[in-house]
Amino acid sequence: MSMPKIECADIDKCCAASSLLQSIALEETAISHILNAEGEKIQKVLSLHNCDQKDILEVNKSVEDMVDKITSLEIVLKSKLDLITPLLDDCCKKPSKDDCCKKSPKEEY
Repeated sequence: MSMPKIECADIDKCCAASSLLQSIALEETAISHILNAEGEKIQKVLSLHNCDQKDILEVNKSVEDMVDKITSLEIVLKSKLDLITPLLDDCCKKPSKDDCCKKSPKEEY
């Protein structure tokens, strides 16, 4: 799978804010995949018949550590979103005809 690209031809304040919002959304998508994988890890270890309590506790600790790291990342993403929200509000009030956030002809249905 290739990395998604965020593109803006003419960078202005609204386009930059839109790109930042898109980057937050992409990070949230990645986080959801990580959390899903951690859940699958727990399910897999619990389905093993030769797994003892020590193994289950090790996996639980691993998942707990990952969730702690993701929680820290979520705080950073929330701060990032709080910083760009005023910019996005301004952009919605006065859209320009060169707004990079409009759908391109290939995105229209």
